Amino acid sequence: MPPLSQTPIAVSERAAKRILKITAAEPEGTVLRVSVSGGGCSGFQYGFDLTRERADDDLVIERDGATVVIDPVSIEYMTGSEIDFVDSLIGQSFQIRNPNATASCGCGTSFSL
Repeated sequence: MPPLSQTPIAVSERAAKRILKITAAEPEGTVLRVSVSGGGCSGFQYGFDLTRERADDDLVIERDGATVVIDPVSIEYMTGSEIDFVDSLIGQSFQIRNPNATASCGCGTSFSL
């Protein structure tokens, strides 16, 4: 894995803590997979899934004991982004702060380029 300063996608401390909390109840080796697919109200949408499967070409990001994996196609859309966890009055969710997005929806799970 490249040094943290060279990782194309960052994971916030809040997101790492939440990932650890979620994966603690899962089988050992479970990680959070973040992906980008077509759809959503802004053209693309983020996916968040728990998995124990990893591909050889996945980007693996580790922070404070939490692990996130991202496939190469999704990395292209997410480079420079930060994965965060937000706990607000309207709910809790993982959100991506993506500098490449030209628009996003109010819930923070879809975007356009």
